[in-house]
Amino acid sequence: MSVMKKMDVLGLLQEHGAVVAGHFQLASGLHSPVYVQTALVLQYPHVAQKLAKALASKFSSRVDVVISPGMSSVVLGQEVARILKCRAIFAERNNGMVAFRRQFKLAPGERVLVIEDVLTTGRLSAEIVTLAQAYGARVIGVGAIVDRSTSGLCLSVPARTLISYPLQVCSPESCPQCASGIPPTDVSKQASGVMEGD
Repeated sequence: MSVMKKMDVLGLLQEHGAVVAGHFQLASGLHSPVYVQTALVLQYPHVAQKLAKALASKFSSRVDVVISPGMSSVVLGQEVARILKCRAIFAERNNGMVAFRRQFKLAPGERVLVIEDVLTTGRLSAEIVTLAQAYGARVIGVGAIVDRSTSGLCLSVPARTLISYPLQVCSPESCPQCASGIPPTDVSKQASGVMEGD
């Protein structure tokens, strides 16, 4: 397939109902009137493969391991790793800290690519970067389908995404929908407690 254009990616998200309007509390604690649910697109392996191929093409360096933070990004991470012909692992929260479980580990010097579905603040990816570096691995970057940040990402490594789709976020204290008495949907609880990108 030729290089995916930004409008192709946005079209796929909209076609599969992955851009949802409402009142959402994100994993970061921030509120937003729009939520991007990439799982609705990634449930189709042929589409996930197209997105993964486009994302993998953003990184030219050799990769030894792709790390995904939790269930929302595992499918995408697996597909990117398949294209890059490397391992795919994921991290989970353990007592409030991001950690490897299931006997996953990294060797010193391994080249790591962090793959998320959606970046909002970059905080979760930053935790994964720190975790990988604690093992002595070299993190070459963070990749995601959507960068929905409005004020930059808190990352110490390059971040490359398929689309930039800045979406309004606010604290619960300054949320107009909260002020109107509209209760938010907690998307992190909808995901049964697994880590969601933030």
